[in-house]
Amino acid sequence: MDVLPAPPVVRSGAPPSPAGRSALLASVESRTAVNGSVVLTGPSGIGKTALLEAVGAAAAERGELVLRVAGSETERWVPCSGLAELLDQLPGTLTADLPRERLSGLPEPHPAASSDHVACRLAFRGLLARCAEERPVLLLVDDAQWLDAESVEAVRYTVHRLASRGVRAVVAGRWPDGIGAAWTPAPDALHLPVPPLGPDELAEMFDGYGLPARVVNALHADSGGNPYLALALGGAFTGRVPRHWRPAPLPQRVQAVIAERLARLGAEARETLLMAALAIRPTTDLLRRAGRADAARDIRHAAGLGLLITEGGGIRFTPPAVGTVLAEAADVPHLARVHRALADVVPDAAGRARHRALADPGPNAELAHSLVTAAEQAVRQGSHRMAAELYLLAADRSPAEPAADRLEWLVAAAETGAGGGLPDLVRRAADAVLAADATRAQRVRVRLALLDLSGQGLTEMGELFAAALVDAEGDPALLGPVRLRMALGTLVNGAPERAEEEVNGALVHARETGDTALEARALAVRANIALIEGRGDYADDLERARRLPEPPLDGQLHMTPRYLAAYCAIFEDRLTEARAELLRLLALVERGSGEEVVHVLRHLSEVSARTGRCREALDFADRAMRVTEQAALSPGPAWYHGAMAELAGGSIVRAVTLAERGVRASEQENDVIFQSRLLHVLGVAQMRGGDVRAGVDTLRRIDALGEGRKLPSPTVLRRQSDLAEGLTALGETDRAAEVIRTTRAAVGYRHAGVSGRLDRAEAAVLAARGEPEPAVALLGEAAALFARLGQPLEAGHCLLEQARIERRRRRAAPARRAAEDALEIFLRCEARPWAEQAQNRIARLDMGLRDGPEPPGSVVQVTLTEGERRIAVLVGQGATNQQVANRLYLSVKTVEASLTRIYRKLGIRSRTQLGTLLGGSLLGGSPRSGGLDEPGAPLPR
Repeated sequence: MDVLPAPPVVRSGAPPSPAGRSALLASVESRTAVNGSVVLTGPSGIGKTALLEAVGAAAAERGELVLRVAGSETERWVPCSGLAELLDQLPGTLTADLPRERLSGLPEPHPAASSDHVACRLAFRGLLARCAEERPVLLLVDDAQWLDAESVEAVRYTVHRLASRGVRAVVAGRWPDGIGAAWTPAPDALHLPVPPLGPDELAEMFDGYGLPARVVNALHADSGGNPYLALALGGAFTGRVPRHWRPAPLPQRVQAVIAERLARLGAEARETLLMAALAIRPTTDLLRRAGRADAARDIRHAAGLGLLITEGGGIRFTPPAVGTVLAEAADVPHLARVHRALADVVPDAAGRARHRALADPGPNAELAHSLVTAAEQAVRQGSHRMAAELYLLAADRSPAEPAADRLEWLVAAAETGAGGGLPDLVRRAADAVLAADATRAQRVRVRLALLDLSGQGLTEMGELFAAALVDAEGDPALLGPVRLRMALGTLVNGAPERAEEEVNGALVHARETGDTALEARALAVRANIALIEGRGDYADDLERARRLPEPPLDGQLHMTPRYLAAYCAIFEDRLTEARAELLRLLALVERGSGEEVVHVLRHLSEVSARTGRCREALDFADRAMRVTEQAALSPGPAWYHGAMAELAGGSIVRAVTLAERGVRASEQENDVIFQSRLLHVLGVAQMRGGDVRAGVDTLRRIDALGEGRKLPSPTVLRRQSDLAEGLTALGETDRAAEVIRTTRAAVGYRHAGVSGRLDRAEAAVLAARGEPEPAVALLGEAAALFARLGQPLEAGHCLLEQARIERRRRRAAPARRAAEDALEIFLRCEARPWAEQAQNRIARLDMGLRDGPEPPGSVVQVTLTEGERRIAVLVGQGATNQQVANRLYLSVKTVEASLTRIYRKLGIRSRTQLGTLLGGSLLGGSPRSGGLDEPGAPLPR
């Protein structure tokens, strides 16, 4: 069966809590707590029913009377059918006198029916009024769009009249065009659209199913974050994950869902969706210009049914198989008409060629060659997706004989498809080549394309490597590219010496055959190995590579000398130079959709974070994660840079989440390089979140990865300074000093950025040993160094450390001055977590609070319970204990006892201090901030 294993069972007595819906549930709870009603809207499968169940379970736990009803499409025209269901849940002693014969659902032939419905409505109100005298009443209405009109009016009348007495409703439904107008249980009901789950939230939902992180990431892309659809798609992986990332078969359950949802659309709307399915980059404007005048309405209706999502002006089917189902249901003449209509309006020549070819399905040698010409132009423009489609189409339109051209175009489709991150297309082309009488070279090339799809998971591709080596045996032109991929796989697995052996072999083969493109790439990879090992000779190989002709843009940008030069500039702290070159590279590959785009975006995010462009860093990281997800690439690298960007300008909580997910993903792919990097960023995030011990333990886990392997040098993985600062905060100053000493000996003074970070760590050690004067002097030098290097966040970090030391010396004025200077830097850079920390430090200086065990460079946080958090926020906003008790349905004594615990946890003594602390922690209340506006978020200490 196409189902996943049963999810983890909720503990007995605990209300269910849908993954990723805590903020939405808190909004519903807040509204119903003040006798308000709520309307939940969203497409089919988005999780409205699960939310209703969670709300109802929580209300029942509180002792409320919960009444449930679900509308039914087949009973929509049966009067009072929903009302009868609600009445059945009340004690029979209360409903015995109701005119049950008028609620049977049968048509009434006499005028008394209408008056009976009114009588039932009044009786329903009276019954709930009696119930509300004993306890609050919550009505839950699911599939509200199908509830019969008489029951709708009964619910609305009752809730409107009895809201002040504790009767309220939570209504969930979807009202796409054609179903009817939305209705609300009360005029002032809060309307809450239920959004798709984000990648983190969907990953939480799949916890316990045992699916690889890369698969779950792809499920999010294919489902658009729709939880029901994601679970249905996940049914394809019930048995096992297909090897070598072969696309999984579409589960029967998903096929049925697609068919059922498409059946709800009218013929005109299905025609609009068919046109969108046949376009390579569909937009509402394109569909309108192609003759679909009501395209906007049709797309809204389809989105309401969960068939697609619109993002960035584009249209994306969820799952992508919706487009396939639509196309397969149309006959050939119909498809040809749609393609001709699209050919008249698409803006690019390659797109027009594609649609004209698809409108002419028969073999046509001349047409095939024109498609190849268009594909070659698309490759030069970096549009790998378009090129791959055109090559595949050319092979399809090519006559059966001679077969040589057709096979070559299939190979080109596989190669360009791999560069664009298109696994379905690559697999189709590769299977066709491997099943035909292809040459050894063609077989090797398609196997290399399949290897390139594996991303960081090259170590799992032993079977493919073996087959490629058999086909390439004795031919240096074929062995060179294979050995270069083998080098990358061993490097990822933490074996740089073996990787260098394979690169040297690839270089020999490249020079034997005069392949300058392969030689340049091999030299670039060898330079990267030397850089990772901390050897200075990487510059020599890079210089040799740059003297050769630059390799073409074919999806392998990350192995080119030009890219590696920008990469080296990052680690040499030449960030302005790196940024300029990366932006030029982005312009070259921006039409792409695969790994080379992700490489450029990731490193632009890192450079932006280090140069204090925090908003830009978050944007580049988000784009990298989005392309990674949609192209089903290895997620660890993108999540690493996402966590780095969050630490700089987003949320420490989200940084921890991304880093933890990244560690799991990299472990699954045996990727030691990114395991170490992700453990580094995770350890830093934990320390900055206040858990120094966990952060230090995480950083120490990196050393365990090096058993039998080699870790990146301190110039690449700059973890030693963070480890030393964490050890100092834990009182282990001798061990911290040893880490600093050995790292300095390994690095020397070749890398100013590494030296500056070690200086800051050494200052923490000096201060802990009672030597504040040299510590402050060292921090001043480090801050000046980082200012010269154009790294403002590092300079601000030094100032915060200086403020901490001065505060411990009871020098309030210098401490405040340093903290305010740091705050100015952080606000200018939009570095939210750092700015929150600086504001908290200034607030503590203002309140004269004594130092606690606060680690250098950390945001110390105290986790409050959900109830304590709500009380803290209300009191901090000026509410009295009585007002808080009324708002939260508590006794005044409970509020007083909770406040005592809150004050003790936060180390404060008054409401004034609580208000100051809350004010200092909120910088606009963005969902990224991890601030107090997030349910369950920790309060800064």
